[in-house]
Amino acid sequence: MAEQDFSAPARRFMDLEDPEYAYMFDFLQADGHLHQGTGQKGCLSVEISARDAHILHEFQRLTPYYSSIRERIRATNFAKQHRSAIWTVRSLEARTIVNELGIPYGKKSLLIRPPLVDFRRRDYLRGIIDADGSLGWTAEGLPYLSLTSASTGLTEYMCHYAKKVTGAERVPRRNTRDQVYVLTYFKEHAQRLAEHLYYPGSLALDHKKANAASIQTWIRPADMKIAPPRRRWTPTDDRELLRLDDPAAAAVALDRTQQSCSMRLWRLRTGQVAMPAN
Repeated sequence: MAEQDFSAPARRFMDLEDPEYAYMFDFLQADGHLHQGTGQKGCLSVEISARDAHILHEFQRLTPYYSSIRERIRATNFAKQHRSAIWTVRSLEARTIVNELGIPYGKKSLLIRPPLVDFRRRDYLRGIIDADGSLGWTAEGLPYLSLTSASTGLTEYMCHYAKKVTGAERVPRRNTRDQVYVLTYFKEHAQRLAEHLYYPGSLALDHKKANAASIQTWIRPADMKIAPPRRRWTPTDDRELLRLDDPAAAAVALDRTQQSCSMRLWRLRTGQVAMPAN
């Protein structure tokens, strides 16, 4: 069990305008668990792969309350022997602070959202990419950065922020299998976002920081075209498509492809997208 050093200079615990606390808070929102015991008992804990235990030691350094780190080996769906590291803090004051900032007790995946107080945005988002995201190379050798989350608030915020950094627009939709959101950025968009989030000296998981640096080496081949920005369907477009009720005619009227009009018409008729208001 790791010993904690309380000799470091005091900082206001969970000051989200501090980049390290902003990162730590979103990591805890995604991968942490706030457990309520009897009376005032309870704990805040995080369990991650033992290879990433270094980040738990950083959390311990940032926490001015007693906390512990231990390891265990258990069977999972992916390995018979999985070694994990667990950081735990039991202080009621610490738990109250994170709870008031936006980490609920018990199940939280649908409830978490960006905090209502001022916070360091790119550090905050790096926390959720480290906890619930992925970045690196696709099987085709293309750089990518993705986030998987059940939270509408976090996903919408990621879309909004990433558009400002990369120019890429994403419309969050839950997938049909797991009912979670999956946002993915490829190529230059992934490079820009990774470079912005994983800046020099930032607190992060070592292997993801290394991946963020690695994908910066990709250069678009001269013969690889850049796809034009997607045009979003507007209520006016939808009304005209429904009025014409003919993908070929709508393609001419709306300056879109017939395939695009046919697919949109099918989605409107089957209720996959909402009908436009009259």
